[in-house]
Amino acid sequence: MEWLTAPFEAAFVQRALWGGMLVSAICALAGTWVVLRGMAFLGDAMSHGLLPGVALAALLGGNLLAGALLSAAVVTAGVTVFGRAPRLSQDTAIGLLFVGMLSLGVVVVSRSQSFAVDLTGFLFGDVLAVRERDLTLLGAALALALTVSALGHRAFTALAFDTRKAHTLGLRPRLAHAVLLGLLALAIVASFHIVGTLLVLGLLIAPPAAALPWARSVRGVMALAALLGVTATFSGLLLSWHLGTAAGATVSALAVCLFFLSHLASGLRHRHARPSGARPATTD
Repeated sequence: MEWLTAPFEAAFVQRALWGGMLVSAICALAGTWVVLRGMAFLGDAMSHGLLPGVALAALLGGNLLAGALLSAAVVTAGVTVFGRAPRLSQDTAIGLLFVGMLSLGVVVVSRSQSFAVDLTGFLFGDVLAVRERDLTLLGAALALALTVSALGHRAFTALAFDTRKAHTLGLRPRLAHAVLLGLLALAIVASFHIVGTLLVLGLLIAPPAAALPWARSVRGVMALAALLGVTATFSGLLLSWHLGTAAGATVSALAVCLFFLSHLASGLRHRHARPSGARPATTD
């Protein structure tokens, strides 16, 4: 029992646990829509697109969170505007923004002679460095994400399954898409300093994808994804303490492992549920 509780007697590990739990809840709210709409590439592009704003804020001695918000706003606006171009697919627009913002970030970083440590923190995060102020910001971000998710749930659901029906029902799918991008940006900005941009997709995508085979509603996916994210956070911090591994990477890796275990269990469940002697459907 001491092996299980000893790490969490340290105040900084307790803060890391609370921070990871809040991030898990925020990522569950946004990540569910990312998984349902197949927006993983957009999430990856947006997470890496934070680099120019963060790098510029670091060079100027400004607030890194403000720089990340600025970059996220630019990427969100870019995807919204270029995604409406009739001869330009959304994947192309996202890819160009991804490369452009990442290149700009590297250019800014190259102007600094001592940015290596900060860049490492940006890429991989430092969940063990969570402060009381960070928890307050994460709590506010979660409250905002819950509000947006509740108010936009009907429009988001229609948008995820039938865009034309959303338009017919007067749900303004373009506006709903823009708000959904804002929710995604909020989740990434709130999470990047905890687990880093390279690892944020682990909590953003893996828990909702793991929850998908077991939940029967969108809200069920969100609730189960949050629970799985909290499980990965607790287990990741525990293992990183005893094994001496990077905390953020361990949390993200466990979230991905939960995804594979979930789908393996789901496949076994469906195999055993199939009546003996039944044959899979053919295309004849």
